[in-house]
Amino acid sequence: MASTSASRDRYTLYGAPGSGATPVHAALTLIGAQVDAVDVATWEGESERARMSGVNPMRQVPALVLPSGEVMTESAAILIWLGDRYPEAGLCPAPGDPKRARYLRWMVYLSAAIYSLYWVRDDPDRLVPDPAAQPAMLERSAERIAHCWHLMDTQIDEPAPYLLGEKLGMLDLYVTVMSRWTPQRRRFYRVAPRMAPVVRCVDADPRLADFWAARFPFTTDPGAP
Repeated sequence: MASTSASRDRYTLYGAPGSGATPVHAALTLIGAQVDAVDVATWEGESERARMSGVNPMRQVPALVLPSGEVMTESAAILIWLGDRYPEAGLCPAPGDPKRARYLRWMVYLSAAIYSLYWVRDDPDRLVPDPAAQPAMLERSAERIAHCWHLMDTQIDEPAPYLLGEKLGMLDLYVTVMSRWTPQRRRFYRVAPRMAPVVRCVDADPRLADFWAARFPFTTDPGAP
């Protein structure tokens, strides 16, 4: 249940449905804070990126305007900050918790090793101006993403039933959303079989049913091939 302080807090979140703003919005939903969503799909072209220039100089989403008026960017940083800001929601290990190091490790791993690759995948011209070379880049980056998922799956503790124990948390939200991106769930289930039950569990969480339906519908689960 949301705390009284959380229910009074109001945030403005920039980022289109299915984007890196989605795990942030899901977290705010579980926290019980008020969210004004501003849909901006920066991967759709220059005009969309220009809309973000006054909010985030990187012209990327997500960007979160805090109740104080300060702007936060970088999805992992936002999720970590929200988890610490609302400890009563139980979405992350507290400082001093033995699981805190693992939590921080994997949150930053997801951002650095996997999420960062979508900057070039979303607009291959950024680093690969030759159209003839872009299919190879897209194929190799998809291979790299799948490899990184596999490495995480082999190193993370056995889910019980979530990635850090018995409660759904920020790490689960982050993995669940990103596992829907390229190379998509069918391959994710194959390369990360230990994490597969976790993302299915988060998909089906009744507290997020309305949120998923409105902001990131996911009606087809192909299962493992």
